[in-house]
Amino acid sequence: MAVQPEGTPCWADAMFGDLEGAKSFYGDVLGWTFAEASAELGNYTEAYANGKAVAAVVPPMPGQEGLSQWCLYFAADDAAATAGRIRDNGGEVLMEPMQVADFGTMCMARDPGGVVFGIWQAGTHEGFQAMAEPGAYTWAEVFTREPAKSDAFFPAVFSYRQRDMEDGEMDFRIYDLGERTVLGRMKMGEDFPPEVQPYINVYFTVEDCDEAVAKATELGGALRFGPMTTPFGRFAAISDPQGAYFSVIDITKTEGEMPKLTDVA
Repeated sequence: MAVQPEGTPCWADAMFGDLEGAKSFYGDVLGWTFAEASAELGNYTEAYANGKAVAAVVPPMPGQEGLSQWCLYFAADDAAATAGRIRDNGGEVLMEPMQVADFGTMCMARDPGGVVFGIWQAGTHEGFQAMAEPGAYTWAEVFTREPAKSDAFFPAVFSYRQRDMEDGEMDFRIYDLGERTVLGRMKMGEDFPPEVQPYINVYFTVEDCDEAVAKATELGGALRFGPMTTPFGRFAAISDPQGAYFSVIDITKTEGEMPKLTDVA
């Protein structure tokens, strides 16, 4: 796949204290295979679905041990300029733009509501080699307790257009890049335990949602929501044995009409 337009989700990775355990779990649940760990890059290990790079797993860096969490990266034309916009709009740059060999330049940041995310300026590594295929990334949502902060921040940094989903039961908004919908934003309700920090929920495509849930729970993961069939597919939210939240979705199994969306002025 080519380099994605600025603001497009382009890569995902996660730190795991038990890297071999993570590889075994995701290999069984998502069908991933793994490259050899790169010692010079901190044992960063790419994951593949049908031979295409779809994500990566890595051991924690010193001082970053703790709960595992998936991180979504957004494409940037100029990581330094994007870091500047992050600061200008109330966000925090956690790690200054850093060149990673000839692969590209990365930056880590946090929005004003506490959501951690990454920035990736592509070099030889352009990001996802597959999307919306079994084992590959297909969608993501910002889960936040302070939606107004995220709604002010992300569109200012990435020039997103915003639309609200007409649903009285939840506060859900989508962010568009041009004519393409690239990200969702969900307000975390009381059903989220207070210890769960705001995060970006990453969805991986599976051939059968129920089978993926059964395999995940059998291997020590926990079902957090679903499975549920929607107009977008049948999905479920899971946490893996090391505590990282993610979702699985079968985009071929849909039900119901697409919700109405209203432009946000």
